[in-house]
Amino acid sequence: MSPQAARGWCSGRPKDLILLRVVIPPRAALVAATPFTNGGVVSVRQGEDVQSFIDKLRPRQPAREPGPVSAAFCWRLATQALDLESFVALVARHACEHCACSGAELRLGTPVSQSAIVDGSHLVLLLGNGRGSLRLQFAGSAELQRLAAADLDWAWIDYVDLRFGELLNQQSLQLELEATRDNEHLQRALYEIADLAFSDIDLAQMLQRVHQVVARLTYAENLYVALYDEGRDVMYFPYHADTDDPSAADAGQELAAADYPSSLTFAVLHSGQSLMGSSAGLREQLGLSEDERLGPDCVDWLGVPMLEGERVRGAVVIQSYDDDRRYSAHDRDLLSFVAQHILSVVTRKQHQDQLEAEVQRRTAELGEANRSLRAEVNERQRAQKLQATLYHIAELASERTGIDAFYVGVHEAMSELLNAKNFFIALLASDGAQLEFPYYVDEHDELMPRRLKSKGLTELVLDRKAPLLATESELRRLSDSGEIIVFGTRPKCWLGVPLMLDEQVLGAMVVQSYIDESDYGQIEQEVLQFASFHIATALERKQTQERLRLAHVELERRVEQRTEALRLVNQDLRDEIVVRERIESQLKHEAFHDALTGLPNRASLLARLSDLLRRFRKHPDALFAVLFLDLDRFKVVNDSVGHLLGDELLIEAGRRLAACVRDPDSVARLGGDEFTILLERIDSVDDACAVARRVLDAFHDPIRLEDKEIYTSASIGIALAHPRYSLPEELLRDADVAMYRAKTHGRQRFELFDEQLRLEALNMLDLESDMRRALKRREFEPFLQPIVRLNDGAIVGYEALLRWRHVSRGLLLPADFLSVAEESGNVEQIDWQIYEQVFRSIPELGESQAYVGINVSARHFRSANLTKTLLEMLRAYQVPPWRVRIEVTEGALLHNPEQACATMLSLRDAGVLTSLDDFGTGYSSLSYLHRFPLHSLKIDRSFIAELGEDLSGSSAAVVRAIRALAGSLGMEVIAEGVETVVQRDALRRLDCSLGQGFLFALPRPAEELSQA
Repeated sequence: MSPQAARGWCSGRPKDLILLRVVIPPRAALVAATPFTNGGVVSVRQGEDVQSFIDKLRPRQPAREPGPVSAAFCWRLATQALDLESFVALVARHACEHCACSGAELRLGTPVSQSAIVDGSHLVLLLGNGRGSLRLQFAGSAELQRLAAADLDWAWIDYVDLRFGELLNQQSLQLELEATRDNEHLQRALYEIADLAFSDIDLAQMLQRVHQVVARLTYAENLYVALYDEGRDVMYFPYHADTDDPSAADAGQELAAADYPSSLTFAVLHSGQSLMGSSAGLREQLGLSEDERLGPDCVDWLGVPMLEGERVRGAVVIQSYDDDRRYSAHDRDLLSFVAQHILSVVTRKQHQDQLEAEVQRRTAELGEANRSLRAEVNERQRAQKLQATLYHIAELASERTGIDAFYVGVHEAMSELLNAKNFFIALLASDGAQLEFPYYVDEHDELMPRRLKSKGLTELVLDRKAPLLATESELRRLSDSGEIIVFGTRPKCWLGVPLMLDEQVLGAMVVQSYIDESDYGQIEQEVLQFASFHIATALERKQTQERLRLAHVELERRVEQRTEALRLVNQDLRDEIVVRERIESQLKHEAFHDALTGLPNRASLLARLSDLLRRFRKHPDALFAVLFLDLDRFKVVNDSVGHLLGDELLIEAGRRLAACVRDPDSVARLGGDEFTILLERIDSVDDACAVARRVLDAFHDPIRLEDKEIYTSASIGIALAHPRYSLPEELLRDADVAMYRAKTHGRQRFELFDEQLRLEALNMLDLESDMRRALKRREFEPFLQPIVRLNDGAIVGYEALLRWRHVSRGLLLPADFLSVAEESGNVEQIDWQIYEQVFRSIPELGESQAYVGINVSARHFRSANLTKTLLEMLRAYQVPPWRVRIEVTEGALLHNPEQACATMLSLRDAGVLTSLDDFGTGYSSLSYLHRFPLHSLKIDRSFIAELGEDLSGSSAAVVRAIRALAGSLGMEVIAEGVETVVQRDALRRLDCSLGQGFLFALPRPAEELSQA
């Protein structure tokens, strides 16, 4: 058997492979055939057992004792049958000579499942455990009868079987060894190709090395690699080596398929299948014409595609111009396998080159971004520094320190923002005719004495009620003209701003420099002016606190004298009680009592509740109740006065609660500011309500902690025993729900848990279900309310307000369902439905220059796709971006300020401006106005509602401050909730030009405005 045939047999041979067939001419001595009718299996003669005859012929293990004929034949098998070819020839010859058969056939594979006589004249014997068979052909059944009757030596069959198995095993081992060597060479080549991808050489050199590796696997003297761009249908050759075609294309030259329709390489790239054969034969097979530009014809041409999934990325081609060098299917499979690794190497090398180029580009971009970021960081740091200073001033106003310490703190705070080495505060005396200087720090002059108002620079600021920035030359001009009188040393630069509260001038705050005329500029003036509003408010508060402090000091001195004796007695008694309680309940407190308050803890409460529930199930008349109590605003108190005083507050609260109950009722602390009262024996719910009222009354009086009086209250939830409770945790849960209901209804009250609370929870679920159905039915619609100029009433824009036209409940306002939409995540879908309807109606509005403001919820504003989707919708409805403005609240900017700023910038660049809605009700932080690209502020309706004709009160001051702040930043101001003519006229006097409210128009459906 040739190596090729053996390799084919090992890798996937047919079921029956005939190794050798020998035919002997029939002899005249043979008996004529007798017909047999037993289904193809021969009956030898009457009375003869066919199976016993076949058993004589079947190979045995161990081998039977050989006779002389078999012994001689075995010796020939051992010495002459060295391979399968000599073995089958020797066996066939011996079978024909010894058994007088007319033909013999040795096969790999078995046509039958066991040794048998078939077709009446053929004897089939299984060999090698079924791996082969020996088929002996006789002249007819008479010959088989003679063999059955003859006493022949059949031991040679056993040795044929043994030798056949040995040769097959030997052949298999040899083939496995050759396959292992081939795989080892291929694996080593693939490793070498993979290593080339991480080398520092360029692509051409790398492919040259790959060529050398492929040449060790097969004949590849002529090889080229083609890379393919499927989108443009072009290819180029990063590597080309051909002995008979030295004029190959350049590595960077691209060849288009349309220019080379007869290219075999393009045929491989387009079909994604390999081609093998002579170049002329392949062209004839594919119906291609000859093209001299493609080089000379070759004897054998083999091209395989480089595939990335279903996509063809290129091809690898080898050619032979020698008749003795031709390619086989094995070479094709090998090259196809290697081609995929070449593609991986080329792709990795290209990606590496692209990555290096991308890294260089990104490095340059990051450098530019870093420079921009530094500038932005500096601006943000300045804004944060200003904000921190304002917070510090507010803290100074709330601290219980003297007025002098407040002035020092203000000076230190202003020194953080600008050059305030020379700083003073001047205040008008109560008679308004004199100036006093409660704080004066100057490097040249001593403390400025109190004086009558004259022509000083400070008086000029007070009279004008406006800031004054003057350089040395300006001061000299004013002094020479007699407009001012300079008190003290003349500075190089002087900056003063008025301290105003409710249009009333309290005084002035001044900084001055003796070194450089340019020490102060417009930025320093804006900072000082903005800080002056906060300082004036803080100064007024501080002065009030100072007057109260002096009054309290005198009162406390008198009370202290009278109560000193009683305090000493009470202290002794309290100490004695504490010592006794500590000794009596030390062990119990460790396991079942709170360490801070000494009250029973959660474990103790749950154990007692379990006992009461068991008693209640046995005796339903043994009614009891749980009061779940939470201190209102405890976190604010804790954060303001500190945790130590917060603990003292909890201890005192526990004492007051304990004083409100009787035995065997008990008070427990669950943790934090949560307490419970367990009423073990009550007659009705009225008893529990009476205890809750006593608790609320107990917190009416302030709690004194050190030198502070703390006022607190409680919200209480009550749950009564009921057969539905099986666990104590369920009773606590319902009491907790009732407590939160009390907080929702205004705090400092109690609520009883009833089925109404359960129904409210169910109603919330129903509302959410209705909302999802409403989204499908498109029941949400926009109502437009105009924004007008206050001077002439002209409409400049609209605000789109959300309404839900509920099927059964009628028209709902956002307050009825917006919180549920936020919690359920449906608010974004509602917004998009509203936006779509608004954009559809904008082109049909009567005012062609009016814009429409759309409200963007905080949850929706955090979406990364908001800008892209919004602009796509504007383009779809052909709405100019300037006709749409988005309105956001301060809460929408808190979650991710960086993302919010980026979103607003991208919208502004596209033409969509941003308004800050409800300004003044949140943090109202200056940092928002500096950091975010806002176009306008909308003053909350709560400030507009309190405006009067005389512009007195805090609301007018807030509106005035917001208007001044927005004006300095170039922002538009819109007043919301204008409902009366008095409010409109007040806004005009406050220089507010735009407004919206019921005074001008009620919100109307967008469709009605479009039809109008």
